[in-house]
Amino acid sequence: MKPDTAALIERPYQEVIDDILTAVVGGVVNEQIFFDVKETLYKLAQPASTVRSVIGTRHVTVNGVPSVVRYSFTGDIDYVFSAGDNAIVWQTGGAWPDDETIFFVDYVKVNSLSPLTDINVGSVTRTLSEAIGREIATVYQQIELAYLAGFVDTATGGSLDLVVSILDVVRKTKEYAAGLVTFFRDPAVPDGAITVPQGTHLSTTKGDAAFVTAEERTLQRGQVRIDIPVRADDGFKGPAGIVPANAITTLAGSIVGIARITNFDPTVLGAADETDDDLRSRAKAKLQSIGKGTIAALAQAVWDEHATLLEIRDPASAPEKRSDPGTVYLLVDTKPERFVSLQGAVQEVRAAGVQATLVARYVFVKPKLVATIAPGLTAPGKVKLVGEIVAAIQGYVDGLAAGAPLVAADLLAAIVKNVKEIGDPKKVKIVDVMAWYADVGSPTTDPLLEALLIAAQAAPPGDLAALRAALAGVLSATAPPVFGGDRIADRDLVQGPSGARATDEEIEAATFSVVAVVNGESNWTIALDIEPADIVLAEQ
Repeated sequence: MKPDTAALIERPYQEVIDDILTAVVGGVVNEQIFFDVKETLYKLAQPASTVRSVIGTRHVTVNGVPSVVRYSFTGDIDYVFSAGDNAIVWQTGGAWPDDETIFFVDYVKVNSLSPLTDINVGSVTRTLSEAIGREIATVYQQIELAYLAGFVDTATGGSLDLVVSILDVVRKTKEYAAGLVTFFRDPAVPDGAITVPQGTHLSTTKGDAAFVTAEERTLQRGQVRIDIPVRADDGFKGPAGIVPANAITTLAGSIVGIARITNFDPTVLGAADETDDDLRSRAKAKLQSIGKGTIAALAQAVWDEHATLLEIRDPASAPEKRSDPGTVYLLVDTKPERFVSLQGAVQEVRAAGVQATLVARYVFVKPKLVATIAPGLTAPGKVKLVGEIVAAIQGYVDGLAAGAPLVAADLLAAIVKNVKEIGDPKKVKIVDVMAWYADVGSPTTDPLLEALLIAAQAAPPGDLAALRAALAGVLSATAPPVFGGDRIADRDLVQGPSGARATDEEIEAATFSVVAVVNGESNWTIALDIEPADIVLAEQ
């Protein structure tokens, strides 16, 4: 809502009464005159004996907010009636209408033929006029309220609930748990104010409950901590939003200068309903986030998939983190099994023609295995068996926490446990393993080129037929590469019992592990990159 649309029409009671009384005595009501700031004298259309009122519009500032109001000008101060000129004369130093607007004049004609002349207080004419005027003024107020009820900035109560319901935003009532979360300043950022916006998303360590900050708070210079009220997010109504102390520890996106968060007390039910101001702010944030192609939309998509946005780069970022025109780069923290759905959500909200690259701190592992099976298995059966082996490996990898290594012996144990046709550790052998880590430092602008490079790296050296088949597989794929971003091959991630790079013998003996530590950082996660061609079935 802008100042020019802040009010449909304002017709206060006294203004309505003046118009009625002027009409009753045969006067002219609301004669329209165009105002030009270059002119001060404006003649009336008919001879007048007196001017009862002059109404116009003016830009004014109320509490620092500019707005347009219907203004009643004061006679002998803002204007005078010149009987000789039969005109309104605007006075220097008085209030004037806005330039090139219409002002309205009520005046009594010189030769009025109305039989009603007594409009003094207490007269029958005035009493009836005031009764009618009251009803008319009430209707104007109801029209004004109905108009204002259609805007998120001016609607209140139930009307505001209806307005924001268009965005699927519902007022948080007492049934949404509330509490206080303490934000701690990062000692590395000792100076400067740090503002935590209203609507900042938080969650528990396990991600089983989500919250949003209910107010905007600022950590002032010198402050080391600040308490901010929070409410349970949508989907966590009632007991689902009740969490114990020290459970809320995760920010949806990093805030520069904030080191950590926690709640020292449990969240509780029974707080007051969300205020109109809080509901407006939340609705505006939702409206901004659903605009496709915006940074807010991408961040909201990441949050909706229960992931954490660690960093975002676009052409408007700082020079050291700026992406190429037409590209955006998002570094997220999410489990590998959720990456596909997260990537789909981001692709849905990106702007047309803009390439969105999604990356995470993943260590990619491609094991190559040979499984010995009994003869006589049909071709469809072999395909299914390979799928079961892949599923068993995937299930094991999905259970690894961030920073946990892939242990070869455990991987083989998962296959033996879940694939009955194997049943014996001696029937499956890891013959090779490849490892990469995501290059989170440089945005990728061509996922197809990246997929081709990875396929070329995986092909045996000097085997042109295998290289041709690998490249053809990428080019013929109907689906885009699952994991975006560049990869950096690092065989040192595959380590033997001594911690050194694993030898071929250690790989075949399954005594190696793939570590999830890159450049000393342990917040990386193992991600499986395997396809049916990586598993060879050999009949016994």
